[in-house]
Amino acid sequence: MTAPRASAPIEPAQLADLVANYASDVKAQDIVELDLRGVLGYTDYFVVATGGSDRQVKAIHDRIHENMKKDHGLLPRRVEGVSESRWILMDYLDVIVHIFTAEAREYYRLEQLWGEAPKREIE
Repeated sequence: MTAPRASAPIEPAQLADLVANYASDVKAQDIVELDLRGVLGYTDYFVVATGGSDRQVKAIHDRIHENMKKDHGLLPRRVEGVSESRWILMDYLDVIVHIFTAEAREYYRLEQLWGEAPKREIE
């Protein structure tokens, strides 16, 4: 029996794109990648997405978690907010994922907080 082959490291920009695409697969809305290189010292990108309900926020989390593990062998360093599912944070070190309900996203306004960072909207 052979051991699974280790995959090559994923560049932060590619990792952000993968996460955004997985979120899009389950109909996440208003997906945005914020390029925080040179702005923050602890991560390179935020991926921000909105779910239409608590259940959809959880479903977006589940899709990202399962596909990153299955396709790339990556697990988040930490996850917060799953029990409430208003705001789930997934920390992949170089990329931090924020999945919000619409109300929570409006309340926290991460895009405005990091307004100077280059932003890419995902369709």
